[in-house]
Amino acid sequence: MNTTIRALLGATALTATAMAASADNLTIATVNNGDMIRMQGLTDDFTAKTGHTVEWVTLEENVLRQRVTTDISTKGGAFDIMTIGMYETPIWGANGWLVPLDDLSEEYNVDDILPAMAGGLSHDGTLYAAPFYGESSMIMYRTDLMEKAGMEMPDAPTWSFIREAAAAMTDRDAEINGICLRGKAGWGEGGAFITAMSNSFGARWFDMDWNAQFDTQPWKDTLEFYVGMMNESGPAGFATNGFNENLSLFQQGKCGMWIDATVAASFVTNPNDSTVADSVGFALAPDNGLGKRSNWLWAWALAIPAGTQKEAAAKEFIEWATSTGYIELVASKEGWANVPPGARTSLYENPEYQKVPFAQKTLDSILSADPNNSTVEPSPYVGVQFAAIPEFAGIATEVSQEFSAVYAGQQSIDEALEKAQAITNDAMEAAGYR
Repeated sequence: MNTTIRALLGATALTATAMAASADNLTIATVNNGDMIRMQGLTDDFTAKTGHTVEWVTLEENVLRQRVTTDISTKGGAFDIMTIGMYETPIWGANGWLVPLDDLSEEYNVDDILPAMAGGLSHDGTLYAAPFYGESSMIMYRTDLMEKAGMEMPDAPTWSFIREAAAAMTDRDAEINGICLRGKAGWGEGGAFITAMSNSFGARWFDMDWNAQFDTQPWKDTLEFYVGMMNESGPAGFATNGFNENLSLFQQGKCGMWIDATVAASFVTNPNDSTVADSVGFALAPDNGLGKRSNWLWAWALAIPAGTQKEAAAKEFIEWATSTGYIELVASKEGWANVPPGARTSLYENPEYQKVPFAQKTLDSILSADPNNSTVEPSPYVGVQFAAIPEFAGIATEVSQEFSAVYAGQQSIDEALEKAQAITNDAMEAAGYR
């Protein structure tokens, strides 16, 4: 063996040994959404590049929120990376619970993150979580059923049009529901949907003095409209349906319309999973002519809890998973329609991605949601489908449970709103807001 070859082999062995010696096993908590499941299938690429291995803890949305909140607030140390969103990130960053992401590599290009996403994942101008994907919400509908009903979906419909179209598309004998919407309890499940919807009806959670507003007409109008439409045209048991349940119904051809996360567009148009993939259209979330649409703004993002012993490896994973390189990796394996959307400006400038039928509607929806000005009447909080205060998650989870009880026929709208008013005001008083 000549000297050069021996030296090269020795260097390779040293590199492998160094990589093994410095390799970490990262524990990551994440949500059981399709894009996150896809990422888990691609982590061999990360391990091959860095030597680090990954252990996934994959949880249903409500359970994930509970687990990561408990862990970080008690300094439990169970996770090296957490999947969190726009609600938790600024609050936890302000508390010093998260590692600042202010030293990501130049190659990563943090300036490419869409401003709406970067802003919602920062505190005092410092990024504390990197968006894996960003979303708003929009209407996904069956073009064949809309045509059969003799109707045409506008680009920006009203709620009254949606209710009329839902009734026209409903065919109980064929198990087709005109509309599928979230009713499942949880502040980020049915609570997120009804809050975003209420914005378009002129409702808000609080007035400028932090008084609860559930005793106002706009909230009653919102719930009466929602319950009436869902009883007419929604699926049985909608009170327990969240994102994944409605996705399954739509993919099986059992929904005429579904108003939900823009990220679902790739799943309902994927012929491998969706029986109606070739007949799906898109429109902006509905309004009532009051100047606010009923779409939300969200990002599922990756953050590092302060105190982890594996901060450097965790940052390597975040750079890998939220980079343009990861987007290109998914595109090479599953096509541009299946890449994680809504996080990077460059994606929407990419000619290949511009060919994807829902790309522009997703961007339009994201850009039309304003977390600093989400309600018709002035409100003291930031957030579209949530109020960005630490107390909100607990309060809104309880309120959403009261609403779900209405959807299940267990109490009246008036009873639920009275309870919501009391729950919210009691909690705000205890927290010192009033």
